[in-house]
Amino acid sequence: MRKSVWAVVAVVLVVALGVSGCATKKFVQEQVAEVQKSSDTKIGEVQKQVEATQMDVSNLKKSDAAQTEQIAKLSDTAKEALARAQEAGKLAKGKFLYEVTLTDEAVKFGFNKKDLSAEAKAALDAFAARLKSENKNVYIEIQGHTDAIGSEKVNLDLGQARAESVMRYLNMNGGVPMHRMSVISYGEYKAAADNKTADGRAQNRRVTLVVLE
Repeated sequence: MRKSVWAVVAVVLVVALGVSGCATKKFVQEQVAEVQKSSDTKIGEVQKQVEATQMDVSNLKKSDAAQTEQIAKLSDTAKEALARAQEAGKLAKGKFLYEVTLTDEAVKFGFNKKDLSAEAKAALDAFAARLKSENKNVYIEIQGHTDAIGSEKVNLDLGQARAESVMRYLNMNGGVPMHRMSVISYGEYKAAADNKTADGRAQNRRVTLVVLE
């Protein structure tokens, strides 16, 4: 009788150990699965971040390439204006937007004249209105140019005077802040047309406004 009791106890212990072993194994498997799931989730998140970063870098490269291509197409004076503004630290983005040229043909600067005609003022009014409608913090370099008649010094002074007349008008009548503008004179050095003809000289008597962001 005693032997049969111990036999039953032995069987119960074996079964208990077996069940316990199965439960422990199942628990371990569940924990491993949970860790694996968490790890997979984190890996997935990291993968998404890496892909997003790669996309940002790709877009940045495309943006830089587009900007480089745009700069390559600019006029020499626009490129110089952009370089000066960047060196002076006056730009938020270092981006060229557009340039507007006021020539004697359209705004009647006239020979050896710095005063703004009614046509010039109207053109500047339209320019200021465009700036307001675009509502951007822009930087404007105003470039004064002349024809080749007269001495180099006289033409440099005249180009400066024309550019300053435009800047004053934009500030006083157009509401453009002074710290957002600068002037430079090229005098006769950056001719847009042949100075040997009256029509060419009229094109060279001009002011160019380079708008940068």
